[in-house]
Amino acid sequence: MRKALCFAALMALLVGVSALAQETMDLDTALSLFDENDAIRIEYSAEGRAQLEAIIEAFRTALAVPDTLDETNEDRVGEFAVTPEQKDVINRLSQAYYTLANVFMGGETDEKTTYIKGKQWGFKSLRMNPDFVAVERSDGFVAAVQQETDLAALYWANSNWLRIAEFDVAAAVRGQIPPKAKAITERTLEIAPEYMFYGAYRSLGAFWSGLPSNPLLTIFIGGMRQDYPLALSYLCRVVDEPDICSECEGLIDPICLDYFENRTFFAEFYLMKLDFWEDAARILQSVLDEETGELYPLMNAYAQENARQLLEEVNKHL
Repeated sequence: MRKALCFAALMALLVGVSALAQETMDLDTALSLFDENDAIRIEYSAEGRAQLEAIIEAFRTALAVPDTLDETNEDRVGEFAVTPEQKDVINRLSQAYYTLANVFMGGETDEKTTYIKGKQWGFKSLRMNPDFVAVERSDGFVAAVQQETDLAALYWANSNWLRIAEFDVAAAVRGQIPPKAKAITERTLEIAPEYMFYGAYRSLGAFWSGLPSNPLLTIFIGGMRQDYPLALSYLCRVVDEPDICSECEGLIDPICLDYFENRTFFAEFYLMKLDFWEDAARILQSVLDEETGELYPLMNAYAQENARQLLEEVNKHL
């Protein structure tokens, strides 16, 4: 559903602000647009998109990334020379690519390509850690993840990877991506469950909801399969729904209520999947009824647009 978001109206405004995207943004300005919670403080608008594209270019310039580098190629990005001091910039570049694709590029030709770029930079950051590389070589990727401590590298590499998998779930399963993505998400949950407003709970809820149920596919991933009760157990931690979540642990932190994407995930990846249309409508409408607030101007406005699109689908079933 996120891919169906209509951004045409916002894109029309780009004519008036396209020059902004061409302006050079310095690294300090780009970094200043990330708050203490790593949220990107831009608006959900054509101007916001132009700012985000300028942020990406500022990071690429700071890393001296040439236009000839194929950022979708894991080997080329992995071989690209950087210094340890640039690791934070690389993590933020991975995040910025994810945000550009997720928020502003739904349905565009380059959407998947942008996620792939974000994933490659995230994996480069992980492999800048010699311990990660050594454990990956000796004991495998999952073992390397389980000892990794760079939260941002794990989170944004995985966020991009999970979005890429959505384009072809069967191919992702055959490539045994789900067990690896699960390991990363569970590791971020161990390190800092509150990161990105309890994003690991959202991710695990969507993960278990989105796995295939076809036994022929699940054999590739050790029998892991779609599990709605398990998805609910994670999603209930980020919403205040005691009736629906009566058999699960409830809201983990009241701050979750201020971040609207927690509720849209609950609707999209649990309620709508199981045809709980009335509850889905109620929760999505609650997102639309609130002010976006000043804390998360980009993501709450985006979540409201997503809620509008989801609610259109829900209303067809009421």
